[in-house]
Amino acid sequence: MEDQLSSVAKSFAPSPIQELSHLAQRCNAINLAEGFPDFPAPSHIKAAAISAIHSDFNQYRHVPGICDLLANIVKQIHGLDVNPLTDIAICCGQSEAFAAAAFAIIDKGDEVVLFDPCYETYEGCIKMAGGVPVYVALDPPQWTLDPNKFINSFTGRTKAVVLNSPHNPTGKVFTKDELEIIAGECRTRNCLAITDEVYEHITFNSEKHISLASFPGMQERTIITSSLSKTFSVTGWRVGWAIAPAFIASAIRNIHAKLTDSAPAPFQEAALTALGSPPEYFESLRSDYESRRDYIVNLLTRVGFKIQFKPQGALFLFAELPENCKLSDVDYVKMLIQKAGIVAVPGCGFFHTHLYPEKFSLGGYSYQERYIRFAFCKSDQTLASAAKRIGELIDATGCLNLQ
Repeated sequence: MEDQLSSVAKSFAPSPIQELSHLAQRCNAINLAEGFPDFPAPSHIKAAAISAIHSDFNQYRHVPGICDLLANIVKQIHGLDVNPLTDIAICCGQSEAFAAAAFAIIDKGDEVVLFDPCYETYEGCIKMAGGVPVYVALDPPQWTLDPNKFINSFTGRTKAVVLNSPHNPTGKVFTKDELEIIAGECRTRNCLAITDEVYEHITFNSEKHISLASFPGMQERTIITSSLSKTFSVTGWRVGWAIAPAFIASAIRNIHAKLTDSAPAPFQEAALTALGSPPEYFESLRSDYESRRDYIVNLLTRVGFKIQFKPQGALFLFAELPENCKLSDVDYVKMLIQKAGIVAVPGCGFFHTHLYPEKFSLGGYSYQERYIRFAFCKSDQTLASAAKRIGELIDATGCLNLQ
């Protein structure tokens, strides 16, 4: 019967991140794997959703006021002039917005450049659209972009570049110089860009998110995708959007209508309240997550992890295994679950390139097998419990090698 599946369906495996989250539930383990908060969403936003349900906003619906607010926001933050009537498509989360964008611009055989390591869903959407992912490895440990690698990744078949900044899994915020290189090559090659900007409001220290669309000549060739999920701690509400030139936005809306028809109506209504939040909300969000980042950085540093790159944004710490650890990332995570009751994500799932043949002398592993992603978008209680379990493990074994 499996012969009846499409070749694309056969090529997909279950998401390791979701599988690990399910394992965490079954084992009553602390879930530092999946990037969703385990603390309450803002009360005023929840109240708006409840009010919308009581007001019977429960049928298919498009709320144009969201587009008006988004147009104002991108004007204020990025200086972009966006027509709310033609340039914005409301979708079921950033994931659907990205998928619809891929279906809107990619034909069979088109190549799409991605930066490695990268979030797992991009590749799937590109392949479903008939495209060919082409990966450019960012250089560890600072995850810098090598301009030559990037430029050499282009061919006559390159259709688009995918950019996620702030970046999952590393927490990197692409620098202005790096963005200039990306924008310059897109202009030179007449190439499109799809950006994933879901962590746009979560940056730390002096770092600031800059949208690729704000560079000269880029608004007309960039599809911005984002959502409510990370900024407002509502990853299950599934309200996202794509902002693009009118002809692309129209295609995305048409594809969205064929896929899902409508984002959840009451949560669209609540989005009006969320997007109208005062500046103090976003400052508090950054400050709160920065303290959580510092907590987990300090915790893992104390027990021997190599933290050569401190996250500049997003919700994750991409931590390198202790130098004296002989395990791979996959084996380490398995043992962490078994002996400490903590679930994290092996870094190898985010890597698609193996361009560096050097192996570590210890265990013979490449750098793509030496990172673990920890999500710190968790409550103070959850993070403290994780610290306690790690402390108990060290007390019992004398180290965190878990061997």
